[in-house]
Amino acid sequence: MPSAADTPEVSGAEPGAAPAEDSPLVEVAYATPALQRIVTLAWSAGLTARAAVMRAGLPAYFADLDEAWLASATLGIFGERLAHPEQRELLPGERVEVYRPLRIDPKQARRERAARRPPR
Repeated sequence: MPSAADTPEVSGAEPGAAPAEDSPLVEVAYATPALQRIVTLAWSAGLTARAAVMRAGLPAYFADLDEAWLASATLGIFGERLAHPEQRELLPGERVEVYRPLRIDPKQARRERAARRPPR
């Protein structure tokens, strides 16, 4: 299964170009059950979480992603959801995560599992 380790590094909008070794970096992460990618970008002052996601070129790795969905997707940094990703400026070393929508409500999934269990 492909993993983040096979991810090419990306600098700015130029896929495949590695950031300079001495420049500060940020990461953009997206995962499906079958494939995970972490794209490394060069950090620059004023870079917002949403701008980093748009710059990462994720649709090149995930056929079902499109720019329109990424422009409104829920984002977080190290597991903390961002209320305003368009305004949140990144700090060097931060990782922006793109969250997929839930397919089923967790409470509903729990009810369905309980219904399948044999009675005690």
